[in-house]
Amino acid sequence: MKAIKIDHIGIVVRDAKERLKLYRDFLGLKVEKIEELPERGLKVYFIQIGETRFELLEPLSESSEITKFLETRGEGIHHIAVNITNIEEAVKLAKENGFKPLSEEPKKGAGGTKVLFLHPKTTGGVLLELVEGEHK
Repeated sequence: MKAIKIDHIGIVVRDAKERLKLYRDFLGLKVEKIEELPERGLKVYFIQIGETRFELLEPLSESSEITKFLETRGEGIHHIAVNITNIEEAVKLAKENGFKPLSEEPKKGAGGTKVLFLHPKTTGGVLLELVEGEHK
């Protein structure tokens, strides 16, 4: 496994269209892609900034994987994602180094990527997402 770059910074929002007033209208950034991930209860807005992106995460329903985060913490930074090679090896290396994956297997991410989250209690308080592949 090799870390390549910061892939994106995930930001939980209640209403992405309202938050686009900041990122698109005020900062002048381009919305690169909008994608729904119904199996995760998310609508994702990718906003290009240099070589990385902001990822606005909006819940599609009450059962979204970010609903609890919104209820307890409100809107804000959710995670930092690092683009890597060989996510299967990353699962093994994470466990060997005391970092707890939130799932046993990588999951389908936005844009055709594979993703794996590491529990913030094992990473110094940061929810770290490992991303394999480039967003299509």
